[in-house]
Amino acid sequence: AVRMLVPALLVLLFCFRAHAGTSPHFLQQPEDLVVLLGEEARLPCALGAYGGLVQWTKDGLALGGERDLPGWSRYWISGNADSGHHDLHIRPVELEDEASYECQATQAGLRSRPAQLHVLVPPEAPLVLGGPSVSLVAGVPANLTCRSRGGARPTPELLWFRDGIRLDGTTFHQTVLKEGTTGSIESTLSLTPSRRDDGATLVCRAQSQALPVGRDTSITLSLQYPPEVTLSAEPQTVQEGEKVTFLCQATAQPPVTGYRWAKGGSPVLGARGPMLEVLADASFLTEPVSCEVSNAVGSANRSTALDVLFGPILQAKPEPASVDVGGDASFSCAWRGNPPPRVTWTRRGGSQVLGSGPTLRLPSVGPEDAGDYACRAAPGLSGRGGGAAQARLTVNAPPVVTALHSAPAFLSGPARLQCLVFASPAPEAVVWSWDEGVLAAGSQGRFLVETFPAPEGHGGHGPGLISVLHISGTQESDFSRGFNCSARNRLGEGGARVSLGRRDLLPTVRIVAGVASAATTLLMVITGVTLCCWRYGKASGSFSEQKNMVRIPGSSDGSSSRAPEEEDTGSREDQGPIVHADHSDLALDEEGALETKDPTNGYYKVRGVSVSLSLGEAPGGGLFLPPPSPLGPPGTPTFYDFNPHLGMVPPCRLYRARAGYLTTPHPRAFASYIKPTSFAPPDLAPGTPPFPYAAFPTPSHQRLQTHV
Repeated sequence: AVRMLVPALLVLLFCFRAHAGTSPHFLQQPEDLVVLLGEEARLPCALGAYGGLVQWTKDGLALGGERDLPGWSRYWISGNADSGHHDLHIRPVELEDEASYECQATQAGLRSRPAQLHVLVPPEAPLVLGGPSVSLVAGVPANLTCRSRGGARPTPELLWFRDGIRLDGTTFHQTVLKEGTTGSIESTLSLTPSRRDDGATLVCRAQSQALPVGRDTSITLSLQYPPEVTLSAEPQTVQEGEKVTFLCQATAQPPVTGYRWAKGGSPVLGARGPMLEVLADASFLTEPVSCEVSNAVGSANRSTALDVLFGPILQAKPEPASVDVGGDASFSCAWRGNPPPRVTWTRRGGSQVLGSGPTLRLPSVGPEDAGDYACRAAPGLSGRGGGAAQARLTVNAPPVVTALHSAPAFLSGPARLQCLVFASPAPEAVVWSWDEGVLAAGSQGRFLVETFPAPEGHGGHGPGLISVLHISGTQESDFSRGFNCSARNRLGEGGARVSLGRRDLLPTVRIVAGVASAATTLLMVITGVTLCCWRYGKASGSFSEQKNMVRIPGSSDGSSSRAPEEEDTGSREDQGPIVHADHSDLALDEEGALETKDPTNGYYKVRGVSVSLSLGEAPGGGLFLPPPSPLGPPGTPTFYDFNPHLGMVPPCRLYRARAGYLTTPHPRAFASYIKPTSFAPPDLAPGTPPFPYAAFPTPSHQRLQTHV
């Protein structure tokens, strides 16, 4: 039985092997491929014992099973499908074609090994900065830069050659883009050319696996040199304020193109040529003059400083110092001059030289050393410069208290005491003390303390304070006792005693009484004058308002024209015609002036008479009119001045009488009147206004008779 099973097993094994030999399998699988950008790529694939669908994938993405691969214009499948050939072609190859490809027999479940397609990008010809002709300066190190644009795969190498020999001394720099791709690359050649290199040709070559032979770029060297400059000044040593001439000379290849002048690094405006003229001052000693000469390839400059003689110039002032008593003080100042100045120190207000040099030291200072100190420098040989600079020394010491003058005070009146305090450092407080009290600030009973800065402290004694003690309602004890003004700082205490003086009341009372008496007298005089003016003014107004009898002197030529009944009366009296005025014929105008009515009712056009008289009595009794005093051109009213006929000058005003005038063309016009029997002054009762109407006798005629 066993012998029979062995042949059967052999037959089955043979059959199985025969069946396995006819199963689908790869006859050829794709391999990794490197191809240049723009060329054609071919990935082979061959299958045996398979007649089903075959497709290609790109990075896992199926390209399709048709031979022309629709949707992929640059892709297609070639070969005899019956013989199992399914080759993938790509033309032209682009960068996006770089991927992993597989050939798959989908129905048989077969997949080829991945094949990587690499796309190479050859480098472009490099660019040499400054080419094709590069100008170099002889003897000056220079860098030549060769640059290759990005995008080449793999990254190219940049090499420098001269006459076919590779040059060393290059540095390589590569720029990487954000996406990880290579950007531009540069190669820098450092060299120091000489005049023998003029016209030499240098080559920069970019080569890589994509282009092993590389691509070259050539440049030509052009050797030039910058200007060689010499600068001189005439004269080299000069007094401040004198003229100096600078001369700038240069040789260059190519020729000089421009000059530029500077002083202390700052350009000199307006200076363009090879010569510069200036007036020297102290700044030229420390700020050299430079001349820069340029040509097409570079520039060079030279500088020189003048030896300028000038007077002292202050560079650093002394600083104020504050030192405790017994300490050391020092001041420093700096003067600059050529030749160097001599510096001396003096104290303000004195001529004694305390020291020389830039520093003054004062050991173990005391309060008497406080004050202002000055460092001085004499003017130079030219008479310019020099001067002095001051600084204050403040000596810190216990306060110095001084009692100020205080005005004497009245008993029971206000008083004020003052003291002046100088202290450095400033006192903690200024305190007033007396028998029963101490007060530093504010008020206490009758006492009030105020403290404020003094207008200006004495030199070096520190800031000043004025403290005032106010006393309201002084008492006897305030004049007999003393008041202490004291101050304290960290260095000690100082004080002063202040006394209050008493002031006598009697002189003041006398002065006040005298002033009051003078004022009363003046007031009485003013009142008397005012009453007098008022009385005479009222008397004049009252007289104008009453009946009046006025004696008018006769005509100078004795001629008159009177009625018969009036002539007998006139012969009995030689004192002149009498005007008998009836009160009924008088009237006041709007301004209060007396105006008489026309007795002819306008037939003779007679203007009334307005009389305003001051008190006066004629020798024969009654009132009279003095000679007229014309005060204006013809035709104006006539005024009578009573002033020469009165016993006293009217205190208020000059009373005058204004007489009316006739408006008719007749040369003369006279009036006849009846003389009153008497004209004695009336006996006025108290309170009766002057010249009352009842004081005059009743006239015999009631109307004014006028004859022309």
